[in-house]
Amino acid sequence: MNKRMNLLMFSSEYDKAMAALILANTAREMQVEVTMFFTFWGLFLVRDPEKLSPEDKTAYEKIFGAVTPKGPEQLPLSRMNMAGLGKKMLLEMMDDDCAPHLIDFLKGARKKDVKFYGCKLSMEIMGLKQEEMIPELEVVEAKDYLKDALESDLQLFI
Repeated sequence: MNKRMNLLMFSSEYDKAMAALILANTAREMQVEVTMFFTFWGLFLVRDPEKLSPEDKTAYEKIFGAVTPKGPEQLPLSRMNMAGLGKKMLLEMMDDDCAPHLIDFLKGARKKDVKFYGCKLSMEIMGLKQEEMIPELEVVEAKDYLKDALESDLQLFI
């Protein structure tokens, strides 16, 4: 019997995203099926900074896109960010301990076949296009997430 874990990513903060991806990678190593549903601010974690485009966007969507994180490495800390100084310190401490960065955990989850789902309505509201996201992201409706969550053994909201 396969176990299933479902993570709902609402946060766009580096440390919270790290926690979620550490859990996702560890669960996959334990043969647990993992799905991650990204909604609102959580979508910035799966934004591909190389694919951002202002094409076919309203003025508000262009401004929103310009002032929000462009991908996982631009996410701020949830606490003690101090205009980026806290994150810089954390990254240096991680490097001192030879610890992987957020992008490494994201790459690991992609390689381990974690399923990535993006909330269709959130993406529409925020002016995010599927072409701007990592290729593994499948855009789904909230009801699809709920069906998956109801069938999972463990659901976490981050």
